Amino acid sequence: MRHFIKTSIVAASLLVATPSLANASGFESTLTAPITSDIKIEVRLSEDLAARANDLPEKLSDRGSGSGIRSAFSQNGYYGDKDLAQLQKRMEKRLTQQFEKRGVNVSSAAPVVIRVTLTDVKNNRPTFRQMSKSTGLSFQSFGTGGAEFEAEVISAGGKPLGIMNYDWYEYDIRDAQFRGTWTDAHRAMDRFAKHAAKNLANG
Repeated sequence: MRHFIKTSIVAASLLVATPSLANASGFESTLTAPITSDIKIEVRLSEDLAARANDLPEKLSDRGSGSGIRSAFSQNGYYGDKDLAQLQKRMEKRLTQQFEKRGVNVSSAAPVVIRVTLTDVKNNRPTFRQMSKSTGLSFQSFGTGGAEFEAEVISAGGKPLGIMNYDWYEYDIRDAQFRGTWTDAHRAMDRFAKHAAKNLANG
C-alpha cells in the first residue's frame, strides 16, 4: 500500500522517517534475438487501469484504507481519462526516443509491433479528478508512486517474438513532497524504455 501524507503532518512524518528501502524493480524479457526491422509502437491501458480512470479498483484489496497516513489517493482510482491518456503519450514518446538511440527505427507502417500495456500506475499527487471525488485531498497532498508495464513483441505474421515485464515503485517518502503528480510513474517509464530499447537492439 502506498504512503499518503497531508501537509499538516509533513513535519511530524519527516522526523520519524525510516531509512530508505530498496526500490522494488525488475525487468524481465523472453526476447532472444535483436529486432532488425522497423517497429511500430502501440501503448494501451490494461482493462483494470482503464476502468480505474473513473472508478475504484474492482478488488477491495487494491483499494486504500481511505484515511490516515498510509491511505492511497482516492483509493487507487478516479485517475481521470485525461491523465491516463497523457501517460500513454509519454510512454510512446520515451520508447521512440530510446529505440532511435539504439538504432531501432520507429514507423507506424512497420511490420513488427511492440504492444505496451500500462497495467498499474501510482501518482505522487492527486489528479484533478481525484480531488473532485474527495474533499479531503488537495494538490498539497503527496505520496510515493511508480508504475508497472507489460509488452509483447509481435512479428508481421502475428507470431509472438517475446514478452517484456517491468515494474518500479518508490518506497522512500522523504522526497515525495518535491515531486509532481506523476514523477515516479514517469521515472518508471523512462527506465522501462531504456531496458526495452536495449533488449530490442541486442536481443
